[in-house]
Amino acid sequence: MQLNFEFMVKYLPWYVDAAVLTVRVAFLGILFSLVIGICCAIIRYYKIPLLRFLVSSYIEISRNTPLLVQLFFLYFGLPKVGIVLSSEVCAVVGLSFLGGSYMAESLRSGLDSVERSQLEAAASLGMGRRLTMAEVVFPQAMAVSVPGLCANVIFLIKETSVVSGIALADLMYVTKDLIGLYYETDEALIMLVIFYLVILLPISLLASVLERRLRHAGFGN
Repeated sequence: MQLNFEFMVKYLPWYVDAAVLTVRVAFLGILFSLVIGICCAIIRYYKIPLLRFLVSSYIEISRNTPLLVQLFFLYFGLPKVGIVLSSEVCAVVGLSFLGGSYMAESLRSGLDSVERSQLEAAASLGMGRRLTMAEVVFPQAMAVSVPGLCANVIFLIKETSVVSGIALADLMYVTKDLIGLYYETDEALIMLVIFYLVILLPISLLASVLERRLRHAGFGN
């Protein structure tokens, strides 16, 4: 296989721009999904009746429908009722909607891992529910949830590959565009793989280091 390096160099700026867009969308989607996940996990932890039902319904819907279907609903469906969102906003909302359910499940398992005796000890010290959650339960739950949260972060970054379906010029969109225009399939795909590795490998390595340190510190056993 002989690669066309001139083609790869020429269209490198396209991939750089697409990578910046991909990272921006992924970052915002992950940030909002964490906020959603924390709220949902706390609601389920405290078993708030009506909200717990709504959260459970949201998680089931989110986890059992493909991201591409959710994106199509946002991008093509909402304009039918007068709500028009840009491709980038739809991508962020879609990732947040999907990611929030996965983050909620990871955090819920972390919250459930905290011993009830610690809650009793906090209550005996006169700590209220909010203070107990903030100072006792949540820090331990986060430590236990780190491996799952990191896996979800990597999963959501990889899921950005489907946002090209709503005409967002991410890495996948640029790759398909160049293949369609110039038929330089190998070169375009190699550059796609390289850019995803550049984005994902540091996060994966950081997650491994963080998980090892938490394990040595006594969390997650």
